[in-house]
Amino acid sequence: MKITLKLFASLTDYLPADVKYSNMLALDVAPETTIGQLVAQHRLPEKLVHLVLVNGVYIGPENRATQTLNEGDTLAIWPPIAGG
Repeated sequence: MKITLKLFASLTDYLPADVKYSNMLALDVAPETTIGQLVAQHRLPEKLVHLVLVNGVYIGPENRATQTLNEGDTLAIWPPIAGG
């Protein structure tokens, strides 16, 4: 099934070079793939996976290991960001 992975800020370093500046990657993943599995497959450090949204809906840390993705979903992940 096809989904879109969007990584923001310092997490764009984990995207392939050809899509790094667009911050999004189209993926073909197995049905029933979880957010946790995708994070592990892309070797995203857990401490940098802070804000997670699926189709604009926040997914809390306690649900990421079991929350599955569906055809056409957009998974967006931000690291912790400080500002002033």
